[in-house]
Parts: sequence; C-alpha cells; structure tokens
Amino acid sequence: MIKIGLTGSIGSGKSIVSTYFKKWGCYIFDADKVSKKILFENETTQNEIIAEFGTDVLGINKRIDNVKLAKIAFQNEDYQLRLNSIIHPYIFKEIHTSIDQISKEESYDIFVVDAALIYETGFEIHMDYVVVVTSRLKLRTERALIAGRLKRDDFLKREALQWPDQDKVKVADFVIHNNGTEDELKEESKKIFNYFK
Repeated sequence: MIKIGLTGSIGSGKSIVSTYFKKWGCYIFDADKVSKKILFENETTQNEIIAEFGTDVLGINKRIDNVKLAKIAFQNEDYQLRLNSIIHPYIFKEIHTSIDQISKEESYDIFVVDAALIYETGFEIHMDYVVVVTSRLKLRTERALIAGRLKRDDFLKREALQWPDQDKVKVADFVIHNNGTEDELKEESKKIFNYFK
C-alpha cells in the first residue's frame, strides 16, 4: 500500500484534490476532521488544552469553543506550537492505527493523509510521497474569503504560521498547480493519481 501525504496552504484547493483521490479509489485520512474529533471528544486532550491556555478557550457550555481556541492559538507561532504539541501526538497515533488497519484489510492500494501541516510537523518521513497543491496567494485569499470561513486578517495570520508555498514546492515529490479552472485542476490531479496506479 502506497502512503501519500497531500498538503497545501489555505485556499489552495487541497480538499478538492482529496475529493478526487477519494472518488478514484484512495483511502483518505482527513487530519482536520480527526483533529476536531480529538479536540471535542477526547477528555484528556481537552484538559491539557485548558491547562495550557486557561478557561478563556471555553464556551458558555463549559466546553472548548473552537472559535475562541483558534483566536488564541493562531495569534503567534509560540501558541500554535503549544496547541500542536498537545493535539499532534494523538493525530499521529490515529494515522498509524488507520494505516495498520487499512493495510491488513488489503482493500485499498493508496492511503492518503490529507493534512495542512505535513512538512511543518515532520510527518513527511512517514510517507512514501508528498503531493503539494499550490496556488497564487491572491487566488487563495479570494477563495478563503468567498468561503466565508475566515476574515482577511485571520487568513493572513494563519498563512504566516505555515511554510511558504515555494518552500513546500521545493521539497515536494509532486506538485499540483491550481491557478485555473476546476476542470484543469481535475486533469492535473488525474495525471498525478495515474502515477500511483
């Protein structure tokens, strides 16, 4: 079973590429979904986060509020590192467990880890290949703002905490450029996918 890391900055189109790979028969491990599950369902993680950041991260229901946590965690690199040092060990454990399970089942030939921070966490060493989805900053900013998930300032703060696209591209095994239409993105993604078949 081939293990692929799929990564890209906010608004790059990584999630769309992940959807294509899933349709074409890959197993997708969505690190963002898993991290949210760990964040809201793992009591140990919640207690560690409260111990690290205080009760300011709690909502009115006395549970961790994702918006409040993001405001604190993404204000600088130190805070982001602190949050990642709590959550990432749990995510890595989940990834390895999934890889073992899917490998034993022999139902997939390709296992894809869809994650924004493949290089930032050093997780690329566990992958056979890393695919980077890249796009011009202007386009990525527009996509993030149109999606309504982030305000411009929040987008730029998060952008500053990730590796620059040019650094990811330099070390990537494969690069998918997303500066055109969705049809062009699909075509380029298919070319990369066909390499692994």
